[in-house]
Amino acid sequence: MYDYSLLPNRIILCVDLRSFYASVSCIKKGLDPRYTKLAVVGDVNRSGSIVLAATPPLKALGIKKMARLYEIPKRQDIIIVNPIMHTYVKCSNYITGLALQYVAPEDFHQYSIDEFFMDMTASIHLFASNPCEFALKFKREIYERTRIESTIGIGPNLLLSKVAMDVEAKKNKDGIEQWTYDDIPEKLWSIRPLSKFWGISYKTEMKLNRKGIHTIGELAQYPLKYLKQSFGVIGEELHLHSNGIDFSRIAEKYVPATTSIAKSQILLRDYSIEEFIVILLEHIKEVCYRLRREKKYAQTIHFSVGYSKEYGGGIKKAYTLNRATNLTMDIYNVCTYFLYERHTGEQIRSISLSLTNLIHEGEE
Repeated sequence: MYDYSLLPNRIILCVDLRSFYASVSCIKKGLDPRYTKLAVVGDVNRSGSIVLAATPPLKALGIKKMARLYEIPKRQDIIIVNPIMHTYVKCSNYITGLALQYVAPEDFHQYSIDEFFMDMTASIHLFASNPCEFALKFKREIYERTRIESTIGIGPNLLLSKVAMDVEAKKNKDGIEQWTYDDIPEKLWSIRPLSKFWGISYKTEMKLNRKGIHTIGELAQYPLKYLKQSFGVIGEELHLHSNGIDFSRIAEKYVPATTSIAKSQILLRDYSIEEFIVILLEHIKEVCYRLRREKKYAQTIHFSVGYSKEYGGGIKKAYTLNRATNLTMDIYNVCTYFLYERHTGEQIRSISLSLTNLIHEGEE
């Protein structure tokens, strides 16, 4: 259907820090996450609190993320702790520093606190003879410096590197998997259920199932015009992604720090809008503090929230103020206005805020 020789063929690494929250909590206590049964929960004093992360040995007992505290057996060898977010962020930032030894900032994209992309196309020749050799070297460096295990997917674009990591790398003994366009028919198209595929929510999966589509291969073969009729612009994206095609570039996602001040976060769990408002305010406080520290004002607000995997989708809005500001409540009032206007009851899992059109103090 497609001539893949005409498509971008870059060297993209998708790096996932395994059981990150639970591993960091173990290491903070001087324990080895490979042999320790530890769970990170929202609140150790509430029996209904959600398990946010678990080490592999605890997962082996059937205790996984989103289980409840009361489901964890009361055993001497099981440790239950509250999250230590500042430590998680510090560790994540340190590992980001390791990655930036090998790529320029514009070739690095932080997807979440425990997952990131590296475009090694321009620099791989400086560090290794092939992508798998570099991935193994980098994986070992992360472990030697932090004792955090990782898995790495490698592909010719962002999509295939991410799916290679999600589907295969986590099962491989060395934690590394490389996919090329040649692997699409055998590896990509065999994926089922559809929600295992990056970007397909349970809600979208149900809609596709009703059309008789149950594998990525069936989605790839489904007529594009009917996907566009049912899903609009997203239908075209589903068609391209199911054929392993992704034209996005990390460098195009990169915004130099001098032109914006931003903060994005994937939350530890799903939040109702009432809970989320508190998180939103803290998020805006931090961004506005950085704005004032640089003695700048912002005129344009880019605000988005992502819903939980169960719902998919989210809210995105850009708004330009009549007058530039660096005040927390000015930004908060705009964000909450659009949040309440567009939110329809979904649980919220991520937040992104970017302030642009910056001007220096005295120019406003």
